Amino acid sequence: MGHNGHGRELHFSAVNQSDVPQGRKGRHRKVVSDILGDLAKLNDQQAVKIPLSRLNGEKMQNLRSALNRATRERKIPVVTSSDDKYLYVWRADAAKDAGTKE
Repeated sequence: MGHNGHGRELHFSAVNQSDVPQGRKGRHRKVVSDILGDLAKLNDQQAVKIPLSRLNGEKMQNLRSALNRATRERKIPVVTSSDDKYLYVWRADAAKDAGTKE
């Protein structure tokens, strides 16, 4: 057990707030960052194609959740789809625009 500096026992150890990591840095951070970077470079009619084999055993659903959190935070509307081998990601506003073009 730890102590809180006032002689009281704690159930858990204590740490200074300045030593606490700030922000969420989950295991999907790199791949989500890469996807968003690629997405920004595509034209309106393209999607990012991510091989599921590159997920190193991670579940696609977990990557989708991480991507969803990141895109909502940045206000980037995206759409995802998948098949047996790939996860596809594209900008939702581009899909909407494509349906209204003459």
